[in-house]
Amino acid sequence: MWRKVLVLTLAVVLVGVAGFGQVKNPDTMIYLPFGSPESLDPHYAYDTSSSQVIFNTYDSLIRYDHSRIDAFLPMISLEVPTVENGLIRDGGKTIEFPLREGVKFHSGNTLTPEDVAWSIKRGILFDRSAGPMKLLIEALSGAEYYGIRDWFEGFSGMAWSDAVTQDRMVKSAEAREKLIAFYNEVVDPIVTVEGNSVVFHLNRSYGPFLFQITHYSSWASIIDSQWAIANGAWDGKADGWWRWNDLHPTETPLHTKVAGSGPYKLVEWDQGNQRIVLERFEDYWQGPAPMKNVIIWGVDEFSTRKAMLLAGDADLINVPNQFIDQFKNIPGIRAVTGFPLASVTNIHMNWGVDPVSEYLGSGKLDGRGIPPDFFTDIHVRRAIIHLINYDAYMEDVLSGLGKMVPTDMPEGYLGYDDTLPKASFNLALAERELKQAWDGKLWEVGFVMPALYNTGNMMRQTGAEMLKVYMESLNPKFKVNVIGLQWATYLAAGNNNLLPLFFIGWSSDYPDPHDFIFTYYHSQGTYSEWRGEPYRQFLRENTDALIEEALFEPDFDRRAELYRTVQEIVIENVVASPLYMPTGIQVMRDWVDGWWYHPMRSPELEFFFLSK
Repeated sequence: MWRKVLVLTLAVVLVGVAGFGQVKNPDTMIYLPFGSPESLDPHYAYDTSSSQVIFNTYDSLIRYDHSRIDAFLPMISLEVPTVENGLIRDGGKTIEFPLREGVKFHSGNTLTPEDVAWSIKRGILFDRSAGPMKLLIEALSGAEYYGIRDWFEGFSGMAWSDAVTQDRMVKSAEAREKLIAFYNEVVDPIVTVEGNSVVFHLNRSYGPFLFQITHYSSWASIIDSQWAIANGAWDGKADGWWRWNDLHPTETPLHTKVAGSGPYKLVEWDQGNQRIVLERFEDYWQGPAPMKNVIIWGVDEFSTRKAMLLAGDADLINVPNQFIDQFKNIPGIRAVTGFPLASVTNIHMNWGVDPVSEYLGSGKLDGRGIPPDFFTDIHVRRAIIHLINYDAYMEDVLSGLGKMVPTDMPEGYLGYDDTLPKASFNLALAERELKQAWDGKLWEVGFVMPALYNTGNMMRQTGAEMLKVYMESLNPKFKVNVIGLQWATYLAAGNNNLLPLFFIGWSSDYPDPHDFIFTYYHSQGTYSEWRGEPYRQFLRENTDALIEEALFEPDFDRRAELYRTVQEIVIENVVASPLYMPTGIQVMRDWVDGWWYHPMRSPELEFFFLSK
């Protein structure tokens, strides 16, 4: 399904064959993205800034084979499980990973099969709201459950709220008994230790499983359990496991510390200055990395990132598409463009914002704000998707390095259909829809509405500003406030259902349509939790059953048909509002060696392979 995308021509602009000037900071690789991690805990983190650090400080059982997404290499595991080598058995329900011996954690502890089993179980029990662990819970439960609390309720017949208080205290002796039994009978047998192997026991065969535990899935990181337990993480016991469920990032010892075995150790996280310092792990099982130090410095201002690159004070930087032409004909600079990315950027409209949100203004349809259910009116949603000049955006903002897609799923995935209707720029249609919205009252009284984006992401900022210009041109009573938030603040607001209209994207967790279709259009998907209960109710009634059927359908043509049906529903109801599918950019000094693209990883970098 990805061959169509992977044959895209990789356009390389290489200026200055021999480079120019002496290499600066020869022992240190300096990368300037924008933003900063939300958390360094692999079971909490679910964003690219956090993953950037986790990828380089933790290892997983297996990894992708270079740029391929259809082949794996061993990592902590000695072999990649297959049916042929006998490590995938029982029709795909039993999957064994024989482990490499002698792997060291940064603490000096030796990695054991018990560390692997603890890491997986701790992640399942941790399962924070809108976090990544639902992916493994879905796979291991046979897609019966998408969260640990639902899984417990299904097993015990007791509601989570009847078993555990909001402070994570058990409510009764009966609840304690059921919680302990759930761990002993359901969670503990999921991953067993057999000699020097760990064995996963799935409820039913699940095709994407290997994708979900490969290296670019940060939640599959192997954690030093001895260090973690000694520092306050889950103690590995059945009694009391619920005390570590759905923790706030500051409540976990792994929030600002690393307990991994990866090629780099964490030296410092200066959260105020968005600066991460890593140091080479000399005892890394693959041998020491070429670079002694790595600095990941979130610099939100593009002009500052560019100046530091040109001066040689940075080696790689994040460059918004609209500025790529600025790096042509500059000695010593290499820009790689046009490589495929499994990603889509979108406009999200929240159908049920938490009324406490500071972004609702008055919270009423009175000309001074918007009500929490503002976007339940389909006329408002239809108007929004007509207020982006998509052609101008692709040309002027993306510099041609992107394309429109019909829904929130990238081209090349199973079920993608480029003939499906796409959003269009049409001010007349937008005006007509807004005059019908809220039974005509909206046009009469007006509104003050936010358009939020994460600071430093100029492409999202430009989309928000474009929406503002065209919306306000239709009616002097319409006001759009463009608001930028730092990444960690942005994620927290989204997870707490506080953002009414916002620009964000999704980079694939694994190369299967379920990752995008489920994330956006299933009531248990990550972004459904950002868009309110009315949105989730719509999905329960219209798309959930189709998505669940498609996940286990063995016939590819039937799966494609089901995914197309889902897309038709979300297009008709303006549930999907994609802005663009990007193609990749990486700009660096020409002294940087060892970089390659990967559709599942970019823009994150693996520093183990980079040198000067």
